[in-house]
Amino acid sequence: MGIAERKIRQREEFRSSILEAAWLQVLTDGWQSLSIRKIADAIEYSIPVIYNHFENKEAILLEFTKEGFQKLADALVEVKNKHTKPSEQLEAMAHAYWDFAFEHKEYYQLMFGLGIPACEMVNQIAEMKHMTGIMITTIQEAIALGDNTEINYFLKYHTYLSILHGLVSIEMIQKVGKPDPEKKLILQDAISGFIKSFTNN
Repeated sequence: MGIAERKIRQREEFRSSILEAAWLQVLTDGWQSLSIRKIADAIEYSIPVIYNHFENKEAILLEFTKEGFQKLADALVEVKNKHTKPSEQLEAMAHAYWDFAFEHKEYYQLMFGLGIPACEMVNQIAEMKHMTGIMITTIQEAIALGDNTEINYFLKYHTYLSILHGLVSIEMIQKVGKPDPEKKLILQDAISGFIKSFTNN
């Protein structure tokens, strides 16, 4: 390994150690506690060294946001591929979204902490755009198989995401930890009604 390659590898390893320390901090004390100073103390480096790798705390948060949306996208693709009908895919994806939110609560709180991401933010973050695209494409496919192909797919996408994010948010506010299994019946009821509103199922 040459000097240039070694420097690149060392930089990547140090960057990973910063993110690891930040993540442990979040798991212990929550997102609000995250600070460059605490990260520097944890890995025993000076604050300026951290800034050589990340411009500010927001840059670290963005890294985790991207990671979270990629994980969610992967979960949606995995369950979507298990079904052939778009209506069944939308239902399975809704349950996968719910499961992701409570199994990866720290990620979810960062990803959607200030509400559903604005269109501008979606277009700027590739991982978020990918996740959004999976939902939109599936809704378009469902509409194409229905009686009314003129339905506004983008409106249906926002309705779909609002149902999912709304129910998850209510549950997160009301209770610590995983929700009771019967709470998923509410999700099932809402999503079933949503799907029937524009498909033949």
